[in-house]
Amino acid sequence: MARTNPLQFIQQTRAEVSKIVWPTRREVLLTTVMVFIMAALFAAFFSVVDILIRMGLETILTMFG
Repeated sequence: MARTNPLQFIQQTRAEVSKIVWPTRREVLLTTVMVFIMAALFAAFFSVVDILIRMGLETILTMFG
């Protein structure tokens, strides 16, 4: 494997970092809001599913218990 000197490494690293496209403040805000909305929707969905399963199991257990 070819070794590069530290100066070449720094130059190559700066060249690669300059290619990065950073998101705008608006894009970060929108994606953050979407993540919170999706997390809330999933939490509500799984809460409802949990309640329904619990009610079903309680019904079955009271019928046979």
